[in-house]
Amino acid sequence: MATATLSPKFQISIPKALREQLNLHAGQRFVVLARGESIVLVPQRSLDELRGRLRGAGTADVRERQDRV
Repeated sequence: MATATLSPKFQISIPKALREQLNLHAGQRFVVLARGESIVLVPQRSLDELRGRLRGAGTADVRERQDRV
């Protein structure tokens, strides 16, 4: 398990092994979420990176707004 330390300027460095595993790069932006006692960092993706991710997704089971409970 990798660990990180919060600096006096409230900065955290992501360990190299995780940066390489997740293909992170300098200057990349993240969405920061609080989940109970945890902090979750989610990389922001551009629309170009997301293009084609939902290809082939079925729409047969989609409910209309008025049908939702």
